[in-house]
Amino acid sequence: MEIRGGVAAPSAPPAQRCPQCGTSVPVDERYVAWCAECDWNVDPGAPDPEPGRIAAIRRRLARRYGEQLAAEMERGTDLERRGRGARTVLSLALALAVHAVTAALAVTGVLLIVLGWDTRVQPVVGVVLLTVVVVLRPRPVRLPKDAPLLHRADAPGLFGLIDEVGAAIGTAGVHVVVVDPMANAAVTAYGLRGRRMLVLGLGLWETLSPQERVALLGHELGHFAHGDIRHGAITGGALRTLATWLHALAAAPARGPLDWFVNAVTFAPRWAVYGLLVLLDRLTLQASQRAEYLADASAARAGSTAAAVGLMDRLLIAETIGAELRRESVAAQMKGGRGGREARDRAEHGLWERLAARIGAVPEREYERLRRVAALRGHSVDSTHPPTHLRRRAVSVGAHAARVEYGEARGTAVAAELAPARAELARRVIRDHAR
Repeated sequence: MEIRGGVAAPSAPPAQRCPQCGTSVPVDERYVAWCAECDWNVDPGAPDPEPGRIAAIRRRLARRYGEQLAAEMERGTDLERRGRGARTVLSLALALAVHAVTAALAVTGVLLIVLGWDTRVQPVVGVVLLTVVVVLRPRPVRLPKDAPLLHRADAPGLFGLIDEVGAAIGTAGVHVVVVDPMANAAVTAYGLRGRRMLVLGLGLWETLSPQERVALLGHELGHFAHGDIRHGAITGGALRTLATWLHALAAAPARGPLDWFVNAVTFAPRWAVYGLLVLLDRLTLQASQRAEYLADASAARAGSTAAAVGLMDRLLIAETIGAELRRESVAAQMKGGRGGREARDRAEHGLWERLAARIGAVPEREYERLRRVAALRGHSVDSTHPPTHLRRRAVSVGAHAARVEYGEARGTAVAAELAPARAELARRVIRDHAR
């Protein structure tokens, strides 16, 4: 620290010279040192994509369709009015054909059991077929048993906020909110009656500003407003069935003649299933990307354009949020004995506030680096989502004011309703996460 005129002046932040272009590069030991002029060291790590050939194809298609749709949104194309077209019809037909195969196996299995007792072999084959049907049958989503659940009577303030966001974007609210500790959020239908469920990850929710929380709810409810055929019972079920078939027919390591024989017998059906899965992916991914962009537009309408853009930035540091939660858990678990129990108690108290403070302290320079990395890698939430940097660019088009305000009084009420879930999940993160 320098002394100027008897007053201590703050010293300049440490810096180094970029080895490529010579520009002065700020150095912060908490973050990667990189050059904004020439992108030196902007991406020192290696990409860690979802493994597998199917995921690689999905990433490639997601990037292609994502670029096309982002360009259309920037030109002012109304994706809502454009509709889904022939691809949706073909995908539904293919999905129904997949389910028809499952139904045919069930009927064949029952007939073999009922009519084949004279041979004694046919009933055995029938039981095998019915076992396969049990594995492949479409399953309705069920409420989790190990997560805090909030119903309307438990959290009237939160459900009122959700209802208001839904009304602002043209859809209804949800029947239940599932709270989990991770940096995520999702919606789906559960049960035979197709009731609506919102999964609210505290790791994400607690690090967002008030209006970014509104944007998050707008995005998730936007999936109900605009639809996503990949998450529907028919098409989504067919995708899961084909994935199960592909896993069951996967080639085994050839350690002997029997393995060679099994691999040879399953070769044709394995590649047939693979082809059907790739085809169904191609038919549905563009519509899924469209639904994602429309959900982002709903986020902007509900919470404001600035809030939706901020939400996109938070998605870039989702891994950092997870790492912070693991760090908190490991730090508490490393303290053993009676003092360790006290340390864990202290770690649970204020966990979400500490997480929000650390994520809130991430500088804009680090966000800019992550945005450039996202463009280089094609970062996305998963292999079926559009690249995050394209979503951010597309949602920046236009200037939407917030339709739903998240004021201090509402925030206090919602925080009180979430308090029991926050305490339970803080305990789970600290005590169980490192095990």
